[in-house]
Amino acid sequence: MTAPDTAVLYVAGRPVGRYVTRPELPARLSPRPYLHPVTTLAGTAVTELTPADHLHHLGVGVAVPDVEGFNFWGGRTYVEGQGPTELDNHGVQRHTGFQLRDPDGFVEELRWVTAGSPGSPARELLRERRTVAATELADTAWALDFTFSLTNPGPGPLSIGSPATNGRPGAAYGGFFWRARKESSAPDVFTPSTEGESETHGTHADWLALAGTDWTLVFAGATDLTRRDPWFVRTAEYPGVGSSLASAERLPVPPGETVVRRIVTVVADGRLGRDEASALVRKAVSQ
Repeated sequence: MTAPDTAVLYVAGRPVGRYVTRPELPARLSPRPYLHPVTTLAGTAVTELTPADHLHHLGVGVAVPDVEGFNFWGGRTYVEGQGPTELDNHGVQRHTGFQLRDPDGFVEELRWVTAGSPGSPARELLRERRTVAATELADTAWALDFTFSLTNPGPGPLSIGSPATNGRPGAAYGGFFWRARKESSAPDVFTPSTEGESETHGTHADWLALAGTDWTLVFAGATDLTRRDPWFVRTAEYPGVGSSLASAERLPVPPGETVVRRIVTVVADGRLGRDEASALVRKAVSQ
């Protein structure tokens, strides 16, 4: 029986992902709901949780390092002129309820709030609706369809930033993020026309694949706005892929307005080539 604060995703009768809504984590990790473990249909885990190299990496989810100066990513905050700095500015994504919960997906409501302190009460910065669905694509592949909608509920404007917009070149992380399985060797990464971390990081591509020893993840922006966001890619230091909300400049969210992004990820057994990855992505996005 599934606990009320978790959801298990099933594809073809097999569990492929566990979603935790209320993790017990230290404040400096910016507690937030996450998917972990996520597995292939053969049972290979393709996510990591609180790895030693980055304790604040939590499987699959939405993480943003700067919402009006508050850290919803976890760990240190990049301060121009100082570098990564420990600050007491971490926020929390609070699960408020499931609007829908089925074996193949769910719709969740969340509130993004500052942690608060005796002299500074907690403040709600964003409200989110998160929709997640799992779909079978083939005997060896399935798709995770992940949509998040961030609404500014307050009377004033706010904006979303990243270390890149705060002065750290190449560090435009923040948004959808997948911390992948770390193996003895770095995974390969490629798009329809490029390959390698240096060539794919910060670029725009219809899809991007990360291939490990016996698994492949293929990420695709499923809307025009999502495809405008560049890919954040790491393979050498750690395996992770994200879609950057704020790369060259901060992303404004006026009062009452909503930012929506949709990422579809193919989770496949084996190492896919470009043609296989492209075909599965087309099928996943069209469903």
